[in-house]
Amino acid sequence: MGNDAVAVERRGHVMIVTINRPEARNAVNRFVHEGVGDALAAADKDPEVRCVIVTGAGDRSFCAGADLVALSRGESLAPDDPVKQAWGFAGLVSHAISKPMIAAVNGHALGGGLEITLACDLAVAVDTAQFGLPEPKRGLFAAAGGVFRLPEQLPKKIAMEMILTGDPISAERALSLGLINAVAPAGSLIDTAMALAERIAVNAPLSVQASKRMAQGIVDGTVPREEAAWKQNRAETRVVFTSADSREGPKAFAEKRAPVWQAK
Repeated sequence: MGNDAVAVERRGHVMIVTINRPEARNAVNRFVHEGVGDALAAADKDPEVRCVIVTGAGDRSFCAGADLVALSRGESLAPDDPVKQAWGFAGLVSHAISKPMIAAVNGHALGGGLEITLACDLAVAVDTAQFGLPEPKRGLFAAAGGVFRLPEQLPKKIAMEMILTGDPISAERALSLGLINAVAPAGSLIDTAMALAERIAVNAPLSVQASKRMAQGIVDGTVPREEAAWKQNRAETRVVFTSADSREGPKAFAEKRAPVWQAK
């Protein structure tokens, strides 16, 4: 379990899964996808694991989203195995396990980093973290669940402001809005996450797992109420991610200039 891109450790009844690519701001490639997904699958089957913490290495970024360097080389961000592909971005965003998951956000959670946070049941963050979906600034949209999960977890108008402007919010703002459960100094983040996990782990495991499945609408490892959203998400992705604007956004960013949008 785990690989060079993902570190996995156990502390009592808690599994800690760390995206271990600080040199790439913990961007997601196929090895991150497989390592995280395998760890979650193992946790779900292990009766001794009662809670999972997902975090990132270093102090710069929780997760910078997709590995654009890997994409530029023509590499897939997911393994070839269709079962593992179904886990979604980072092996996590569509991977509905029964064990509670806590995001320990060690740095900025922008784009895919926020989408990982949204897919977790609870979240704690360092006080310097920022949360946002900047994809529209690059001619894209948050296609790993961000555009339909953020309005579920924030007041609608606030979520729409973040989605449409691409502008981030601070950790304190995220806490005040209920997007995260706690803020901690960088040196205390994992301790804060562990304290929350241990409050869960002392409870009856089957009761906790049934409660999570009911609260999140999980049936046989899927979330049926999200199926229509994912179907529409795939259709919108085919339109937006093949557009001229989707190529112009990253190009303009690399060239350090304002993009020229064509709406096509």
